[in-house]
Amino acid sequence: MKISYNWLKNYLNFSQTPDELSEILTDIGLEVEGLEKIETIKGGLKGIVIGEVKTCQKHPDADKLSVTTVDIGTENLLNIVCGASNVAAGQKVLVATIGSKLYFNDEELTIKKAKLRGQPSEGMICSEDELGLGKSHDGIVVLSPDVSIGTPAAQHFNIQDDYQFEIGLTPNRIDAASHFGVARDLAAYLNLSAPTKAILPCVDNFSIDNQNLIIPVEVENSSACPRYSAITISNAKVDKSPDWLQNKLRSIGQTPINNIVDITNFVLHEIGQPLHAFDADKVTGKKVVIKTLADQTAFTTLDGVERKLSNNDLMICNMQEGMCIAGVFGGVKAGVTEETKNVFLESAYFDSVWIRKTAKRHGLNTDASFRYERGTDPNITIWALKRAAMLIKEIAGGEISSDIIDIYPHPIADYSVELDLINVNNLIGKKIPKDTIIKILEGLDILVVSNMGQKLKLQIPAYRVDVQREADVVEEILRIYGYNNIEISDKVEGSLAYSMRPDRHRTINMISNTLSANGMNEIMCNSLTHKAYYNETETYPVQNIVTVINPLSTDLNGMRQTLLFGGLESISYNINRKKPNLKLYEWGNCYYFNKAKSTKEKPLKAYNEVFKLAIWETGFTNEESWTRDQESTTFFHTKGLAENIFERIGILADIMTTDQVPSDIFEYGIAYKVKDNTIAYAGKILDKIAKAFHIKQPVFFAEINWDRAFDIARVKKVLFSEIPKYPEVRRDLALLIDKNVTFAQIKDIAEKVERKLIKRVNLFDVYQGKNIEEGKKSYAVSFALQDENKTLTDKHIDKTMQNLMNAFDRELGAKIR
Repeated sequence: MKISYNWLKNYLNFSQTPDELSEILTDIGLEVEGLEKIETIKGGLKGIVIGEVKTCQKHPDADKLSVTTVDIGTENLLNIVCGASNVAAGQKVLVATIGSKLYFNDEELTIKKAKLRGQPSEGMICSEDELGLGKSHDGIVVLSPDVSIGTPAAQHFNIQDDYQFEIGLTPNRIDAASHFGVARDLAAYLNLSAPTKAILPCVDNFSIDNQNLIIPVEVENSSACPRYSAITISNAKVDKSPDWLQNKLRSIGQTPINNIVDITNFVLHEIGQPLHAFDADKVTGKKVVIKTLADQTAFTTLDGVERKLSNNDLMICNMQEGMCIAGVFGGVKAGVTEETKNVFLESAYFDSVWIRKTAKRHGLNTDASFRYERGTDPNITIWALKRAAMLIKEIAGGEISSDIIDIYPHPIADYSVELDLINVNNLIGKKIPKDTIIKILEGLDILVVSNMGQKLKLQIPAYRVDVQREADVVEEILRIYGYNNIEISDKVEGSLAYSMRPDRHRTINMISNTLSANGMNEIMCNSLTHKAYYNETETYPVQNIVTVINPLSTDLNGMRQTLLFGGLESISYNINRKKPNLKLYEWGNCYYFNKAKSTKEKPLKAYNEVFKLAIWETGFTNEESWTRDQESTTFFHTKGLAENIFERIGILADIMTTDQVPSDIFEYGIAYKVKDNTIAYAGKILDKIAKAFHIKQPVFFAEINWDRAFDIARVKKVLFSEIPKYPEVRRDLALLIDKNVTFAQIKDIAEKVERKLIKRVNLFDVYQGKNIEEGKKSYAVSFALQDENKTLTDKHIDKTMQNLMNAFDRELGAKIR
């Protein structure tokens, strides 16, 4: 948001320099992101003077050029070759002298002495657009005959230097989205050291001239338009705005259009109330109706674009058609033009949600919608109307030709807040005198209704949509008092607190460090997602999505149930940028809605939130190198990472099964369970899901329910034991088994047969093929045996291995090769 230093002085008397003011504004919550010295016209018209054309003759060698002599008040006349068709002797004109600079689309042009078709030229007679005074290039600027020769153009047009503040306005501070709003905050701060108050221009002299132009108004949708105010002005002359008004608008980067439109823009940036001016003669049926139109109604806006309206777009209509998208953008037919003589002027308060949805729907962001979306002041519409009408009457002539129309069936009340001064001091950390607090509140237009000892009853103006609680009021007091005025205490206060072991955050950091050490990169994806991703999944039903009521876009209309899709978006993004080898992980919440769990007493029971850890791997495990061949990522890499995490936090899965993996997500994989609770899945993502994200290479994915896994790890007791003194023995078995037998079954049987001696069981070779009968496979399994109290003998080892072979034969039909 741009604010002019000089413009602020219209409402507040202050002596601070622009730099000093920048610091103050930042301290009180209006962060100044940039301060720039500006000229209302680039270059400030330096070197441009008023001259008189003494002679004007056709160029002997060019039909479209004229050779002139111009008097600019110096000893000698200037010879200037001019290409304008309207140049003539006796005219008072604007002359760019030798060395002066002109600007065309940010390109600088220095005027030099030159010869044009053999004729000397010692300057340039300028048009509007060449000087930045307007957009016309029809010919040179011809001034009034009574202006003085030699007068600098900057003096004639009253060009003033100014300073422009670029304020990073937060969404909750729409009350400061105007010059007076900023002045009001600034006055509240300055008032702490000397009596200061921001003063609005007086509109007490407003009066109605006649009743010659009555246009009734009907509001059909009062929920979208709680207040609508309007007035008419007749016999106005649409023309250029006076210099002071043009300079005001240029100082904040606005381009003057005409006096009527400029006045509405001026009031908008003065007080923050959007206005809209209609050509009253184009109000068909001489009646204005505020309503919605049928869905897909065509409407052409001021930019010439035809838009298809929604039946939820509020419109300002005449008796036949729409004239304006309420609070957002005007229409091409009813706008003010050079031919306009009668004006219907609107000042309204629209519902912020209606305007925000309409603006998003049509991709429009205007000065009006910016303010309406965040909430304007419902009680300033009449003042803004009077201010604009009086300015139109002063600048464009005309007569105020109707009473003020004000449709306001349900006035919006101010907010009431009770403020406990003890809470103020506790929250701020410093005791601020009561008189200072009251002075700050009054400076912010917050009325102290009652003053009872340590408690104040306050009335908050309706335009402060962000101040509705005691804590909000404390924040207002603190920002005006000054954060820098709160001393840092030398005393440190603290309390001892018991924390659960293991510490959740430290455990997360530990696992993150482990994953990063394994070459993985952490990602952070948006919790908002596209509901369409869930249309074909039974594991994550679309009806269980927490739906966003007012989504920023259709791509962000729900909250994720799994981390999967955000990671696939990241993979697709990286692959498209030639980064196909990826190892990613993410921590994040997932959200669920189950209507069946909701009750009248506890409606929030329908909502659930689960913290998860996800891992994605795709491409090659290593980059291309002459030292080793590239190895493709496999399911076992991802599986190993997941199991390393379990081992790191002390979890041993009771069951690892392949038949309970979600088939609508994984082509194949494994599910990990502890006491019948599934804590994780790992596997290869279905090709059709990957292809939906334009991924053509295999993607392996693991997702751990961290809430559930951590709860199991938390109750797990860690026991330390002495390092064994006695050696470990390894024995291998080659087992011929059925094709459908898994290593997990072999491991379970081994641990049941000999719990004490067996320390590890490992599968180190799998063979199917020649010399192995159909339906069979060969597993080479190693067993690590150790007795912590003595050295194992061959007899003891052989007995243990025989027991294992018998058990494998009995339960699996395994044969020893």
